[in-house]
Amino acid sequence: MLSVVDKPLIQYAVQEAVAAGISEMIFVTGRTKRAIEDHFDKAYELENELALKKRNELLRLVQQILPKSVNCVYIRQAEPLGLGHAVLCARQVVNDEPFAVMLADDLLDADPPVMKQMVDLYEKHGCSLLGVQEVPREHTASYGIVASDPLPKREENERLRRVTAIIEKPHPDLAPSTLAVVGRYVLTPRIFHHLEAASPGAGGEIQLTDGIAALVKEEPVMTYRYNGVRYDCGSKFGYLQASVQLGMKHPEVGKEFSAYLRSLLQ
Repeated sequence: MLSVVDKPLIQYAVQEAVAAGISEMIFVTGRTKRAIEDHFDKAYELENELALKKRNELLRLVQQILPKSVNCVYIRQAEPLGLGHAVLCARQVVNDEPFAVMLADDLLDADPPVMKQMVDLYEKHGCSLLGVQEVPREHTASYGIVASDPLPKREENERLRRVTAIIEKPHPDLAPSTLAVVGRYVLTPRIFHHLEAASPGAGGEIQLTDGIAALVKEEPVMTYRYNGVRYDCGSKFGYLQASVQLGMKHPEVGKEFSAYLRSLLQ
């Protein structure tokens, strides 16, 4: 729920999903995350007050927080048992459908939005996709790291590779590459079978990475070097970067904010 400029990170993620054509949003939350549900709930009293005061622009902004075509489901993860377990919590809602996983701490600024890029690729290739980027080797212990092969020439796409292995947070000396998975996935429902069978991995948690490693052995999984800029808002520096860069691009305050930043350098 941290805000970047004028809206919380979770709203950036939802808007990215909506732009990709996704209309069913499943929020897997802990017991302290009621604010997420409240944020996307309809604010009858506030809307009525704004309408009475003829604050039409503010009313429009409030009503656009969640498009009417979108349905929200909230699932409680009783214990913090890992990302793989959080995904598994959504199985009964997802059923036998492909689905996306989005981690809102990773704010991806792109046009078209990164999830739209990935959904379009899924429709073409019909297999699971992992959003990836290169990271410094000394940072591999903070990510799931993939080993991958190029696609056959007839399917050649410089941003796509086929996953051969994936390891959760390897030591830099043991990492098979510096290609790291970030918080965007499109997965086939077969992943649920492997998450159910998974034993607790790194940190005593059920890791999504371990489920993907098992999935790779029976069906194609591809990496996708997305076109866009990632801000790791789980870190202070990444959060500050996102606030500055998106502030400079904001249609209401961007010009004034950019001028202010330039004045600091004088």
